[in-house]
Amino acid sequence: MSERPGNALMPNLLTPQDLEPNWEWREKLPAHGHMSVDFERRIDHDRLRRYRLARTRQSLKNSNAGTLLLFDVNNIRYVSATKIGEWERDKMCRFCLLTGDDSPYVWDFGSAAEHHKRHSDWLEPSHCLAGVVGMRGTIPPEFGLMQKYAKQIAGLIRDAGMADMPVGVDYAETAMFHALQQEGLNVVDGQQIMLAAREIKNTDEIQLLTQAAAMVDGVYHMIYEELKPGVRENDIVALSNKMLYEMGSDDVEAINAISGERCNPHPHNFTDRLIRPGDQAFFDILQSYQGYRTCYYRTFNVGRATPSQNDAYVKAREWIDASIAMIKPGVSTDKVAEVWPTAESLGFASEDQAFGLQFGHGLGLALHERPIISRAVSMDHPMEIQTGMVFALETYCPASDGYSAARIEEEVVVTENGCEVISLFPAEELPIANRY
Repeated sequence: MSERPGNALMPNLLTPQDLEPNWEWREKLPAHGHMSVDFERRIDHDRLRRYRLARTRQSLKNSNAGTLLLFDVNNIRYVSATKIGEWERDKMCRFCLLTGDDSPYVWDFGSAAEHHKRHSDWLEPSHCLAGVVGMRGTIPPEFGLMQKYAKQIAGLIRDAGMADMPVGVDYAETAMFHALQQEGLNVVDGQQIMLAAREIKNTDEIQLLTQAAAMVDGVYHMIYEELKPGVRENDIVALSNKMLYEMGSDDVEAINAISGERCNPHPHNFTDRLIRPGDQAFFDILQSYQGYRTCYYRTFNVGRATPSQNDAYVKAREWIDASIAMIKPGVSTDKVAEVWPTAESLGFASEDQAFGLQFGHGLGLALHERPIISRAVSMDHPMEIQTGMVFALETYCPASDGYSAARIEEEVVVTENGCEVISLFPAEELPIANRY
């Protein structure tokens, strides 16, 4: 087996062993420190890169497509292990091609391509290319870049012998779809191929997700100490951002901070509202460590809690505990959704209106991966829960006072016999911050 300088294996020389997730289900999933050390085996990034590429190739072979053309930065990172900063998430300025068993091509933003040649030695240097298409339409289609790269992509697909097979595209600008079709390419939905690849996490992905959750454990302890009258919702958001970036977060995607009369209905944001005595307040911390995300709600009361607020919390806890108890390999997602209350029982006219309140969703390089668990979709379109999936379960219960509400979320890893919760800030009972 040939090697590149630096002893990095060529990415097209994968073996069946690279598909092995290398799980070691012990008494408790470890959450190692974030540094690289010589005295403990922590994240094996070479193994992680090979596993993700092998999963993608397997998923591609299981589909009717012969090629994947990727613009979604999560998919680009999964396949090529390249990332040039969180600023590129919504720019649609990078793309990646995977054709059959060939090595991935990455077209990157200007000088980033040269950086990959020098520092990403798991990629073939000749496959690290500079290129840009529309940048969300700011470079007009008539400029010709889309036609230029569609022609180049079509040529590479023909060279790989895949011209007669469909091309899976995750998403792209409308003009790019037209350019690809003008080159005679049969474009199909590639996002489903990629989501299938990303469903099952290997041991390194699980470790990164556990490390990311451990960071949020610490942030919630800080919130518990800081939550008091006179502090604003956005103050908590600022403190949380600071702490997360100091711990090594590469992206604080969002922090929901919702208090008092804003709790019901759930607005999914934060404001400059001042925290007041007796407020019920809940928070969601969405951040990533080395790309792997958290979605992790906790509810607090400030100083004291009313019976109505306690009752809401108890119900939300009961619902989430019931769903956690259902999680094990082989169970279908409709069985999990069945233990949650209906939208109508919570005062909503339909499950669409209550979507996301009683909810489950995969976690990985994206905030929402497979499986999705919701009464709105799972009852008619269930998925099988499998070992190695990692997802979040979240419940919401409005209080009888008409404005308070409780929101709890737990992140779980599906193990051989059940699941392990990796979001560890205490939530068995309603926490009272700065109790009077």
